[in-house]
Amino acid sequence: MRARSGLPSFRADKLVFKAMRAALAEGHKAAFRVVHFSVQSNHLHLIVEASDKNALSRGMQGLTVRMARAVNRTLGGKGGVFADRYHAHELRTPRETRAALLYVLQNWAKHGRGGNYDPLSSAIWFDGWSIPPRAEPSPPIVAAPRTWLVTVGWRRHGLLKMGERPGTLAPASFA
Repeated sequence: MRARSGLPSFRADKLVFKAMRAALAEGHKAAFRVVHFSVQSNHLHLIVEASDKNALSRGMQGLTVRMARAVNRTLGGKGGVFADRYHAHELRTPRETRAALLYVLQNWAKHGRGGNYDPLSSAIWFDGWSIPPRAEPSPPIVAAPRTWLVTVGWRRHGLLKMGERPGTLAPASFA
């Protein structure tokens, strides 16, 4: 989900990040849940699970509105925060799911930032690292994944490694 122009960096403005994080934490429903995320300077990467296309559409609508209200409250603005509609891609294979997890959780490393775990993502709660983060995680704001691909299937291709970077070509867009 890409931000409209004119907004401060989602990564650099700590209050904006805090508002977005709170909105993500409240975005779960019975048929829609955010299981992983990363906040970039002007966009978000999300891995979500939804019971069907309608639940995905309604869940993303609600999440988008919730995040826009939170950001606008923080900045004292109004109106849309995101420039366009989200782009969804259904993950179909264990390899594709591993690539998506790596892309979402380690996208910051691809752009030359940091080398450990992205503090502006759900990396701290991810249980698929070959070496778990040392920091004591706070209670998770993401939902526990329920689908086979995101819980078990992707592990067939190896745990994610600290410092591992996504390829230079971005995979298909994820919600």
